[in-house]
Amino acid sequence: MNALLEGLRWLADGENWQGPSGIPARLAEHLWLTVISVGVACAIAIPIGLWLGHVGRGGTLAINVSNAGRAVPVYAVLSLLFLVYGVSAATWSTVVALVLFAIPPILTNTYVGMREVDRDTVDAARGMGMNAAQLLRRVELPLAVPLLMNGVRIAAVQVVATATIAALVAGPGLGRIITAGYRTQDLPQIIGGSILVAVLALLVEGLMEWLQRRVDPVLRARRTARRRRPGTVAGRDRTVTEFPDELVSAG
Repeated sequence: MNALLEGLRWLADGENWQGPSGIPARLAEHLWLTVISVGVACAIAIPIGLWLGHVGRGGTLAINVSNAGRAVPVYAVLSLLFLVYGVSAATWSTVVALVLFAIPPILTNTYVGMREVDRDTVDAARGMGMNAAQLLRRVELPLAVPLLMNGVRIAAVQVVATATIAALVAGPGLGRIITAGYRTQDLPQIIGGSILVAVLALLVEGLMEWLQRRVDPVLRARRTARRRRPGTVAGRDRTVTEFPDELVSAG
């Protein structure tokens, strides 16, 4: 408990929030690593997952190969890239390692989301004359969005927590705070940096959960229906007609 309080005191020290090595600068670096890594992983994994789920062939092999990548430690990939490209490419080596780490959950959830779309709905859309592109864009993708976004959420939280390893090869991010604490035997700094990473991961989890709900077409349709439902106020059914107080008193 005392160690936790020391870590909080370290966070409350204004000097730790200033300069190029201060908390805001390291936080910006960490967020940049996360956004770039998850963005690249989405650009790779989502189209592949959508296509494999749409055609219904080759998906099992792709998912197994992708999941096999989870068995390779991120630190091992990062170390290998660091040995090959050196300190000058530490940032991009970290991005590559994190992209490889983020692809499996996104690819798996996208593919599963596509395959779990109701086949009767797909057949009905085909019967209405939709071509393959229209079917993918207007039927399959909207219904696969919940699982797809769940994969992105998992990947984002994992990348936020794992991006601290960048500091092991002189890369950017909040991990630099923790490794600097180890180097100077500063326990409050180590704990303070760990608190920052944990809080950031929780915030990203909450943000992605909110975003997942906002883009879910089923939940969005329910919200729209509630707003358009006649005789409701603030989502509450009105069993009697409500009039302004002035009219009631006048009557």
